[in-house]
Amino acid sequence: MARASADSVLSLTDQRLVAALQWNGRVTAERAAHVLGLSPATVRRRLHALGADGSVRVVISPVARPRNGGSAGALFLRIRVLRGKLDTIVAALAARADIPFIDVTTSGDEIFAVARTEPGSRDPLVFRQLPSTQAVTSLESATILHVFRLSSEWRHHVLTASERAALRPAEPAPAATSSSGPYGVDTDALEQSLIDALTPDARLSSAALAARTGHPESTVRRRLAQLAAQGRLITQVLVDPRRLGLPIEAKLLLHVAPDHLAAAGQALADDPSVHGAFATSGPSNLHAAAYFPDLATLYDFLSQDLVGLGITHVETAIVSRAAKRTPAPVQPLPAR
Repeated sequence: MARASADSVLSLTDQRLVAALQWNGRVTAERAAHVLGLSPATVRRRLHALGADGSVRVVISPVARPRNGGSAGALFLRIRVLRGKLDTIVAALAARADIPFIDVTTSGDEIFAVARTEPGSRDPLVFRQLPSTQAVTSLESATILHVFRLSSEWRHHVLTASERAALRPAEPAPAATSSSGPYGVDTDALEQSLIDALTPDARLSSAALAARTGHPESTVRRRLAQLAAQGRLITQVLVDPRRLGLPIEAKLLLHVAPDHLAAAGQALADDPSVHGAFATSGPSNLHAAAYFPDLATLYDFLSQDLVGLGITHVETAIVSRAAKRTPAPVQPLPAR
């Protein structure tokens, strides 16, 4: 049987399975089947197929929500380059470990990227390396001040309210704030070994984790339950949005009056189209990213959904390709 093309839209059943994993990355096949009205055998078969052909991957989120929504040290970069030099600059940025996300827009000479950095530092990439590159014609950087929505928190809107409630894990216990780290998370050697093993595949069973880490299975189960109860086992579903019928991704740079900033950011975070929303430094003090099924829906979002939020200016950039995502999507198996 011929394998579906890499950007063909998944069936509604598969899309609902993806959404179930977004709500609970370690949900069992039995639980997902009960909530979605499928048989456990069907769920197991479809999850295996989606993983085998590279359509879906569940990982530990590389970016957790900072404590109280604050910044953990990241810059939004908007880079314009000479035409003909775009691929060279993208490749150089993609090779850097401190650049987890790179998008190229439809303008043909524009790159959006995220750079990890220490808050308030004179980052050498921004202050020296990019400005001294002759192929770079302009560079804008903005510091993330507050997180309203992260990509790992975005959910495909194909489940009912009751299905979402049934899949959603229990609310985590209040997190301890003894750590001085930006995420308020301290780990010991056992927890770190579990997180490391789960990072590329967050659906590994307790038995598989015990075998990989050398810890007793009962200990693994107990510690995983503790991490989940504390809201520290944060999973993310890697899936190309085109497979979900959402081929349009837009970057929005918004100017918002200060007295509307918090409300506007939260309204964007609550919108099912938006997969990222951040208050930032710079003239565009609210950045957002959203998925849409078509340009008409994007137009409706701009002309209707943003009305009344105190937004005084909107700049929209449409993404032509996602050049880098960390972690990267799994590569599909070769066709046979």
